[in-house]
Amino acid sequence: MGMQVWPGRPHPLGATWDGTGTNFALFSENATGVDLCLFDAADQETRIPLTEVDNYVWHSYLVGVGPGQRYGFRVQGPHHPKGGQRFNPYKLLIDPYAKAVDGDVQFDPAIFGYDLDATNDLENLDLSFSEVDSAPFMPKAVVIDPSFDWEGDRPLDTPWHRTIIYETHVKGLTQRHPDIPEPLRGTYAGLAHPAMIDHLSGLGITAVELLPVHHFHAYPGHLANTGLLNYWGYDSLSYLAPYGGYSSAGQTGGQVNEFKQMVKALHQAGIEVILDVVYNHTGEGSHLGPTISLRGIDNAAYYRLVEDAPRYYMDFTGCGNSLNVRHPQVLKLIMDSLRYWVLEMHVDGFRFDLASALARELYEVDSLAAFFDIIHQDPVLSTIKLIAEPWDLGEGGYQVGNFPLLWSEWNGKYRDSMRDFWRDHDCRLGEFAFRVTGSSDLYKANGKRPHASVNFITCHDGFTLRDLVSYNEKHNLANHENNRDGESYNRSWNCGAEGETDDPSILALRHKQQRNLLATLLLSQGVPMLLGGDELGRTQQGNNNTYCQDSELSWFDWNLSPLGHELLSFTSQLIQLRQTHPSFARRHWFQGRAIHGSGVHDIGWYNPDGSEITDNQWYGGSAKAITVFLNGEELMGFEAQGQRLEDDSFLLFFNAQADAQDFCVPPLLKNQSWSMVINTEQPTSFVNDGQIYKPGEAIAVADFSLVVLTSPKPTLG
Repeated sequence: MGMQVWPGRPHPLGATWDGTGTNFALFSENATGVDLCLFDAADQETRIPLTEVDNYVWHSYLVGVGPGQRYGFRVQGPHHPKGGQRFNPYKLLIDPYAKAVDGDVQFDPAIFGYDLDATNDLENLDLSFSEVDSAPFMPKAVVIDPSFDWEGDRPLDTPWHRTIIYETHVKGLTQRHPDIPEPLRGTYAGLAHPAMIDHLSGLGITAVELLPVHHFHAYPGHLANTGLLNYWGYDSLSYLAPYGGYSSAGQTGGQVNEFKQMVKALHQAGIEVILDVVYNHTGEGSHLGPTISLRGIDNAAYYRLVEDAPRYYMDFTGCGNSLNVRHPQVLKLIMDSLRYWVLEMHVDGFRFDLASALARELYEVDSLAAFFDIIHQDPVLSTIKLIAEPWDLGEGGYQVGNFPLLWSEWNGKYRDSMRDFWRDHDCRLGEFAFRVTGSSDLYKANGKRPHASVNFITCHDGFTLRDLVSYNEKHNLANHENNRDGESYNRSWNCGAEGETDDPSILALRHKQQRNLLATLLLSQGVPMLLGGDELGRTQQGNNNTYCQDSELSWFDWNLSPLGHELLSFTSQLIQLRQTHPSFARRHWFQGRAIHGSGVHDIGWYNPDGSEITDNQWYGGSAKAITVFLNGEELMGFEAQGQRLEDDSFLLFFNAQADAQDFCVPPLLKNQSWSMVINTEQPTSFVNDGQIYKPGEAIAVADFSLVVLTSPKPTLG
């Protein structure tokens, strides 16, 4: 292949087309040589040595090479695994800065840097050297045309206190939707289809949080010969490329525009896009993993190696390796990736998987780690939604409440407390009160507001909501790991029978418990996150770890039963209630006292008999039957136009006991009258019985039920 090769530039990294040709640039601090490998339509390879090196960046400019060109790299350097160097030019490598990737890694012995047949000694297997070409089994990076008509699309910048997050999977959400054309199901275009947007908009959510869409290792070795694959995608290989398997437009660049079209369509519907990102490890795994990208480009630079045994990797994630965020180039890769997704792909925020691992500069989790300092100072990233999964698997990795300013967190303590509250398990009154009011014990002292707490009952990792009330034990045999995988302690309750049953009393209780948990989530202070499909009563048949289940077990079933339709209607009404009433989405913390001299506090806590909770109860009492008063006249703050915030007032009667309980309407504001808006004992739950309740009157609240009363704010005139 004859072509003009010019020196090119060391920046930007990756492949950059300018209309005439493409500049290629790759960082490798310890390499002794780099070949750019171009592939034609027949997969014939042409190698071009990159002879220009500036600041460890190897680069060249190729005249006439443009969008659609597939490529990879081969990198020469020392092969000294015990010293942390694992160069092997027989292995084709994915560009870490690729904007598109064509195909998936195919499991084959050739993708490993060592010879699988070299020895029977597994402990020393990785010390050998493979001379088998991996190119036939490797995906290829693709040069793209970055142009796109955004038609004036701008960030929605939905305020945190107005945000309702819907966590979902690009493929699973749409794969079985009957109103989406079959070629679009399971793709970015499927998510952008009017049928899907109508569902999300009708539900009332304001942001979708997508499980990983960075191009990932779909067929890791531990799933070989099982017929299973990496469905969730938490094994990233290319941090700037949308996963090609979710594209209906082909994988040689079409996935980029299709992703952008999806974001644009969602934005037009008022829905933000948040990406679940995995910068703590990659899909190359441990020292026995394959050589796919960073390991072969510069293992010692990109990965966190054991200091006195650099043959091995520090593993804070349980996935075999950890990125070396102490290295400036690794930080640059992460930051370049994040900015690219915001500036070029128009996403609105990120949820960082196992975020504590990113803070480990030495071993301890350091909230002042360089990564967080850089984010804080970045003019782009400091203005978007940043969400941490505030734990990893290393010692001291559970860091709920400890992330710095600008960060919200998945609040695992909220999840655990609310699960305990609604099942037959003690939940301390003070714990319940902190969680339902935004977890001020975790966030207030750090200068944060209630939106720092992203509240959730269920997420992709664990039981769905329906399974949470249907199973006491995990049932993961379909994963071919003898039910050893997945969390064993789920704080779940099957309501009287394990799994499927036709007992009407058990089924009625399960449906009610789903309503109870949804109502608690959406009426709590903080940012609610709904697991996609919970509004439909989605089940995974008791499997709490469907990471490898790209099947109907994970895909949404849109053929709803009457009860599924009722649950969907109930959820959308809950969201509408929350969005209509700022009492449930406060921007400021409760003060626990009267602010404007009304004599009635902004929040009140009462026993079922109408008496106030005592100090002794806060610290020693169990929260199984409690009344919460939200005073809509004492909301602190102002609306955007400067008017003082006011709202209706609400009484929430929580009864998580196995017996019905009479609740007395506490004597609050003089002549205040109340009407019922929610009673989860009823299948439709949103009720208006026409009855007016006065202070001192008793209301019977059924076992395991939540009743909500409202009193309208005073009107002038």
